[in-house]
Amino acid sequence: MSTPPTTSSPEEPTSNADRATLEAASSRRTFAIISHPDAGKTTLTEKLLLYGGAVQEAGSVRSKSRGREVTSDWMELERRRGISVTSTALHFTVGDVTFNLLDTPGHRDFSEDTLRVLAAADSAVMLLDGAKGVEPQTLRLFEVAKARNIPLLTLINKYDRPGLDPLHLLDHIEETLHLKPTPLTWPVGIPGAFRGVIDRRTGSFHRFERVAGGSKIVPTTILTPEEAAATEGEAWATAQEEVELLDAIGANHDHESFMAGETTPVFFGSAVSNFGVGLLLEALMELAPAPAPHIDVDGGHRPLQAPFSGFVFKIQANSDPRHRDRVAFLRICSGHFERGMKVINQRTGKPFTMSYAHEVFAAERSALEEAWPGDVIGVVNALDLTIGDTLYAEGPVEFPPIPSLAPELFAFARNADTGRVKQFRKGLQQLDEEGVIHLLSRVNGDPTPVLGGVGQLQFDVAQERMKTEFGAAIRLEPTPYTTARRTDETGEAALKHHSQAEVLVRTDGTRLAVFQSPFVLQFFQDRNPDVLLDTMLTR
Repeated sequence: MSTPPTTSSPEEPTSNADRATLEAASSRRTFAIISHPDAGKTTLTEKLLLYGGAVQEAGSVRSKSRGREVTSDWMELERRRGISVTSTALHFTVGDVTFNLLDTPGHRDFSEDTLRVLAAADSAVMLLDGAKGVEPQTLRLFEVAKARNIPLLTLINKYDRPGLDPLHLLDHIEETLHLKPTPLTWPVGIPGAFRGVIDRRTGSFHRFERVAGGSKIVPTTILTPEEAAATEGEAWATAQEEVELLDAIGANHDHESFMAGETTPVFFGSAVSNFGVGLLLEALMELAPAPAPHIDVDGGHRPLQAPFSGFVFKIQANSDPRHRDRVAFLRICSGHFERGMKVINQRTGKPFTMSYAHEVFAAERSALEEAWPGDVIGVVNALDLTIGDTLYAEGPVEFPPIPSLAPELFAFARNADTGRVKQFRKGLQQLDEEGVIHLLSRVNGDPTPVLGGVGQLQFDVAQERMKTEFGAAIRLEPTPYTTARRTDETGEAALKHHSQAEVLVRTDGTRLAVFQSPFVLQFFQDRNPDVLLDTMLTR
């Protein structure tokens, strides 16, 4: 395995402190995993932690009553439903490389959370089901990753089950994503009769051995090409012919095109059986980019060795029910973080002391003394921080706002217990600040709060958390609106007397024009072509 790629910088280090920062940054890998629901994302996350030495035994989403709980799914609702509904940060070290694994929700209803996570990632693993290929949610997240120029590694999962022919899968990926796949491993045996993979970099054969449970690391049997030919027979000969075809069409890894988002290294495996996980982890160490100078709102690049700076990409409250805390997740962009350092919140211009910063591992936290570019830290009880805030020590900087999706569902929020008015208001405000839902108000004078979300599960989470964390049960009543666009004062004036649309205002002042159907939106847009109607919001 070659040494990790170093980080380039527009400025040469001029001091020992600069050199220390660049050296620490070069060993960081901050990545996310994106996939369609049920492709195996949570299982893969657990297995990467297992092979990275971060856990001694991997959990399972549907573990038996005596089994371990999934590390990344710490919320009660996640454990009960067997799905990820919130993103988490997982920090661990393998050899000389420090990983910040940003686990994302798999369900499309939580696409906004994934958008925020991708804003903090330097690369991503795209996980595909070998029987289904690129599914709608994967495509949606891929488009976000591509827009942010995030390099992608691809794992075709569940190859031990019946599925699509591997050459067909490559064609499908290229046609659907306009991204050239360059396999680094290649399967021996057809889907469902999986024998293992050829490591195209060495020619060696990694034999697949099915395991029960997969909670422990499984030693891999590695054979030479000659040994594999003797034991695998026709399956090996077929795989070798396919590898020769890949060579002939130039489906070989090129680091420059990978970093440019034009190609994706592809791996085949079975996360549930722990097969292929070690090879993927090695590839993340070798190929995934280290942090680079971060682009600011003016299009400039903040050098890695510049004074400390970072941005908040997530707020999470009550991950520790005993303390009812509030954690701001901060991606460090430059400089050396030290516990207790004083920084400036760019949005407010006010100083902020970083006294309660923690290293984060899902719901677990430990006090953090220092951190470097690429690291994700949790700032505890940072009541004045919100999603999108830039923090800096000196040398003012502002990083771009974090994108957010326009809601597709809307509901009136009614307080089910009039004796809990304070808790009702506080809970809705907290969920809005976290980005769980959009808290909106009507401009027509009706004081009833309106909640907006991408999908129904967001409302389910909001109701559950209002009840369990804030003691304020809420009743949701549907509105007639199904389509929203960001607008401005001109749009508000144009919609003032519309019978099938109105304007709702988010807590940060953003105006949303909401319509009863896409047809009503199109009709209005055709007659008001100069009115701002944008699908993308920011936080």
